Amino acid sequence: MVLAQTKTDLDLVAHLLRRAGFGADRAEIERYAGKSYDEIVDDLVHPERFSEVEDDLLGRFYPHLAANKDNGAVWNGRWMFRMVNTERPLEEKMTLFWHGILATGWTKSEHTPSMVNHIQMLRDNCMANFRTILLELSKDPAMIFWLDNNENHGYSINENYGREILELFSMGIGNYTEDDIKNAARAFTGWTFTQPLPLYPFGHFEAEFVYREEDHDAGEKEFLGHRGNFNGEDIIDIIARQEATARFIARHLYTFFVADEPQVPAWSIQEPQDPEAIQTLVNAWMESDADIRHVVSTMLKSDFFKEARMKRVKSPTEFVSNVLKISGDYRAVDVGLEQFEGTLVAMGQKLMDPPSVEGWHTGKEWIDGGTLTERVNFAVNTLSDSSKPGIKAIIDAVEDIAGPRTPEKVVDTVLEFLCRLDVDEASRDALIEHAYEGGDFDGPEAEERVLRLITLAVSTREFQFE
Repeated sequence: MVLAQTKTDLDLVAHLLRRAGFGADRAEIERYAGKSYDEIVDDLVHPERFSEVEDDLLGRFYPHLAANKDNGAVWNGRWMFRMVNTERPLEEKMTLFWHGILATGWTKSEHTPSMVNHIQMLRDNCMANFRTILLELSKDPAMIFWLDNNENHGYSINENYGREILELFSMGIGNYTEDDIKNAARAFTGWTFTQPLPLYPFGHFEAEFVYREEDHDAGEKEFLGHRGNFNGEDIIDIIARQEATARFIARHLYTFFVADEPQVPAWSIQEPQDPEAIQTLVNAWMESDADIRHVVSTMLKSDFFKEARMKRVKSPTEFVSNVLKISGDYRAVDVGLEQFEGTLVAMGQKLMDPPSVEGWHTGKEWIDGGTLTERVNFAVNTLSDSSKPGIKAIIDAVEDIAGPRTPEKVVDTVLEFLCRLDVDEASRDALIEHAYEGGDFDGPEAEERVLRLITLAVSTREFQFE
């Protein structure tokens, strides 16, 4: 069954692409809407059906990429390029999702190659079974150094990773004991990495995972009620089977894709706002034995997801990439991608360098007087150039309006091209009132007036949400 091309259906597709990607222009929304909703979701959760972004040419514009040089701003610019151009939007969105939960940062190691490989590891495994995700995380040199597992020895354990894999990466506080932490740490002894050659002066070398059996505690361990001669893989398997793990990750998925929740530290004392939705995701986890692809597909096809409009504040990364999708910038390789790291930092988010192992605080905490000003200024400055492809498409669409180009028709056209921005009645009335100041859009100043409407629309409260 193919969706009929109605406004309701297009709005649903736009909603899906905002949440499971980084927004879309009108042509992309209409292209997706040629399939049924469930078919679109099936494509999104199977990114391997589509080509990866071809970004090899970026190395000619950004030598740091070609030479694996230590410049995080350029690598983050490359990630932004992927977000804007990917045919696998959910893959990049899930990579961002895991980056905020399995938080690992550059600040401690100051080793960009490890962080670049860490993000690629998240991308490669973003919709795998949760066991695979935790296993690859536990072998990741950036994470190993971030949480000191290279200092975790059979003769002297370091509990940092054993604690965080339970508290922040899988189960949440209240679902394990201090003895569970110690025994998890014992199981991960000997999991370390090869020390890379110094970054300077000759090159930028990578670290690789290594398991040192002679440094592993091979004694019997008791973990979450299970007893055995456990290694790290065994700990991960036990974690993945816990309903507490299913519930913790389900709540993260709900917060990231459906609606803002209180911050993680409150979860042990504050119930989720939609317990039935969380239980639906928990059931999907348990019936699929921790298959993330199945859980995400269940969520995206659910009524609670489809009905959750304007329930999330866009993160800085989502906000900037959404604006670039609308403007049509960087659809081809160009200079200037490195600037977006500074843009994101000013809005409160630095990719590859979260503020702590807890990741970023989200929702309303993204917004204060300073960050809101940065957001509005960025959107207005980016979308006020009529030579950009996305802006030219809006102006052309206004010119193609059948019959009189009334302010009402023009406002609705502008909102449609802003990824079908859903503003409330008061905001729409304010936009129409402003549009009426010049009458119908038929005169020589029509283009400039459309530009002003675009900048006003992206300055609305609703543009901060999705």
